[in-house]
Amino acid sequence: MLEIKISNPNDSSASSITEELSQNLYERFGSDGKNSFTDWDCNNPKYVFVIAELNTEIVGCGAIRPLSEKRGEVKRMFAKYPRKNIGQSILSFLETKAKELEYEELVLETRVKNEEACSFYLKANYIKIPNYGKYIGRLDAVCFQKSL
Repeated sequence: MLEIKISNPNDSSASSITEELSQNLYERFGSDGKNSFTDWDCNNPKYVFVIAELNTEIVGCGAIRPLSEKRGEVKRMFAKYPRKNIGQSILSFLETKAKELEYEELVLETRVKNEEACSFYLKANYIKIPNYGKYIGRLDAVCFQKSL
């Protein structure tokens, strides 16, 4: 049975899945995405990192970090096995947690080339928005938003 658990991105139990995500991103897009955790604040409850565990194997991860008091950003979404409902389970958990933390909306960025991710977020009722923050002017980036 798939379980979603709150974790710490720096825990050794999480490192295998975050390293696999980084390798996957690097191979597909030439960038590993590791810089998204350089300012991670484990003492702030508005920062949430989760792992997905199937039996005893860690098969996915995802995170939310605050951009403002009411706006969170989804980061580091990854499912080791496609089409097994792992990503949807992680995203649903993060959205529920975001509501508990009184976020009113979630935003995220992915690569234009990452057609699977774009389709995934559209199916999850995210809408495409103009690029925000550091993604403004980046033609390889596409941004999405969902009101909670």
